[in-house]
This record gives sequence, C-alpha cells and structure tokens, in this order.
Amino acid sequence: MKKLKIGTLELKNNVILAPMAGVTDLPFRILCSEMGAGMVCMEMVSAKAISYNNKNTVELLRVEESERPASLQLFGSEPELIGEVVKSIDGRNYDVLDFNMGCPVPKVVNNGEGSALMKNPDLAFRIMEQLVKNSTKPVTVKFRKGFDHDHVNAVEIAKAAEAAGVNAVAVHGRTRTDYYSGQADWDIIRQVKEAVSIPVIGNGDVTDAKKAKALVDQTGCDGIMIGRGAEGNPWIFKQVVHYLETGEELDPPTPAEKKALAIRHAALMRKYKGEYVAIQEMRKHLAWYTAGMPNSSKFRGRINSMTTMEELLEGVEEIFGE
Repeated sequence: MKKLKIGTLELKNNVILAPMAGVTDLPFRILCSEMGAGMVCMEMVSAKAISYNNKNTVELLRVEESERPASLQLFGSEPELIGEVVKSIDGRNYDVLDFNMGCPVPKVVNNGEGSALMKNPDLAFRIMEQLVKNSTKPVTVKFRKGFDHDHVNAVEIAKAAEAAGVNAVAVHGRTRTDYYSGQADWDIIRQVKEAVSIPVIGNGDVTDAKKAKALVDQTGCDGIMIGRGAEGNPWIFKQVVHYLETGEELDPPTPAEKKALAIRHAALMRKYKGEYVAIQEMRKHLAWYTAGMPNSSKFRGRINSMTTMEELLEGVEEIFGE
C-alpha cells in the first residue's frame, strides 16, 4: 500500500474522505477517522464569509484532535481576498489547506467559483499562488475533468497547480456538466498522474474495496478519495485499507454494528449541534444507513416525523433489531 505524503505531512494511509457539503461535518468526520480514513476533509467554506466573520462559518472551521489529520477546504474567486483569509486562519489546527475548483452547484458556479474556475486557468493560477504564498501548511487543489466535454483541461490545471507550488491535486473524473451522473472517467486521472510529479489523488465511483484497487491499478494515482461511497457506510475506509494491505475482503458490517454506529453518530450530532439540529440532520444519514434493508422505506417515512432523540433511538432499535 502506498504511503501518501502531502508536503511535509505523511498520512497514516492513502484513503481519504472527500469534502461534501452537508455531509462531512464534524460528527461524520470523527466516525470516518475512527473507521480508518487516512485523512478527512471538511465541508467547503466560503473565503468571503470568513472575511466577514460569519458566525456559522466560524463553526464550520472547528477541528477536533480525534479526527486529525484534517483538510480545510476553501472556495472563492478573488485571489487577494483568499490570500488574506488564508493568512488569518493559518494558526488554526487543520493540517492541509484545500481549494475547491470542483463544486458543480449553480449558485457557486454562477458566482465564478467552484468548477467555474476551470474556465479561467489564469485566475485559477493566481489564486493557487496566493494559497501557497500565505499558507504555512501543505496546499492541495480539487478539480474536475473539465467544465464540460468540449473543455477538458484537468491536465492543464494540474500543471498550473504544480507550477504555483501546490503540494498535491485531487481529480474527480467527471465534468461540471456531468454533475454526478454517468461513469467517472478514470483515464483523465491517469493522464494527470503522468503529467505532473506532485501526488495525484483519484476521485469518482469508489464504492467498495475492489473499485479502490482498480482505480489505483488503472491510473497509478497516489491516493484514493471517497465521497458518496462513504454515505451511510463509514466502514468503507476500514474495508479499503484492509483490502489494499492484504488482498482480503472484510465482511460487511452486521445489523448490530450498523445500529451501534448509527447511535454513536446521533450522539455526536447531539453533542456538537444540539438535539433539534441533530434530529433534522440525522434523517438523511439514517436513510443511508438503512438503504436496502427490509422495511427501510416505511422507516424513512417515520424518520421524517421524529422530533426527539428518544423517538430516533426507538426507531433505530426497531429497524436494526436487538
């Protein structure tokens, strides 16, 4: 199994939790770290919102020692402002500074941010220079295959990142116009790997241990980033690491193990967000944890009417059994 070094930071393994808005919050990151992720990535945070000292944004920057190493992901489109923000947060206890050039969401893209930056490589380069200049921590950049299929420029962006002094890049094998549909193009990850000497982290369609190995075999990538494959399935990190190290597949989690993790997840949610928000946000996670189980659709209907932690725990006991 490859060791992954990003700048001066050596990860415990090369399997990484991808940043996902509304998913990779503090409780979920703690679980994924406990399940063996080599590094966890935070939800993307607006550089502009940090500069305004937005209260909700400051909470997004929180990192617990138990989840480290953790990567903080910024997004924005103004090089000088981004440079100032990086300077202002550099003393916080995250381990890697990541920059988002992959988000496909219209409100981000229409602002010239996220994957829209792939249409403007010169601006992207100026931003990457500011990140490197103002950060004392390793800098990574995450981007897509291209903005659309007529403008596939992941290799160009990767070369620009390397020239700017970025320590590693993560490549999602879909364009912005693909969103998350269709099959990820792993060949573009191979092309990026062959074009630059900095570490390349592959992302897209890794939903089990065998696919993780196939991604490495097909692309030569240095790291594996798992996003939607971890939703309702934090065990994937343990499974992938074990398979890459031994060639053996671990058994899937038992209903009892799933139940224990769902209960722990709910407890962490309540600890960090309070009961009301915990109930609201656990709904999607419980739907993922129970997908494909007998009576799961009935349970999902019930999840949406839960208002207390007591009701939530009763429902979890019921669907997973003793």
